[in-house]
Amino acid sequence: MITDLLTIVLVVVAALLFWQQRRQSEQAHQYIRQYCQRMELQLLSIARGHHTLRRTEQGWQWLTQYWFEFSATGDDHYIGHAQLRGLRLKAIDTPVHAMPRSGQTNG
Repeated sequence: MITDLLTIVLVVVAALLFWQQRRQSEQAHQYIRQYCQRMELQLLSIARGHHTLRRTEQGWQWLTQYWFEFSATGDDHYIGHAQLRGLRLKAIDTPVHAMPRSGQTNG
């Protein structure tokens, strides 16, 4: 009886952790896409790095690293880094890169 109860609790906890990770991943993709659109960058791919459970002033939260590849001119390739604490964006960092060309020409 106790074994069955513990098994059920473990399955529920595992399901909740998986669900939280999926929510956070979807939120990270949205933040990264919006950032790239705002900076006029072409988003190439997104990958989840490592995540840890950290205690903050607000309680226990997931701190997750995401890596994303982007292009500024269409001929280049850079790797950026995003961090989420829970479902909120903590930081997005990109390396120094070429600025996207605007649609205007001199002449």
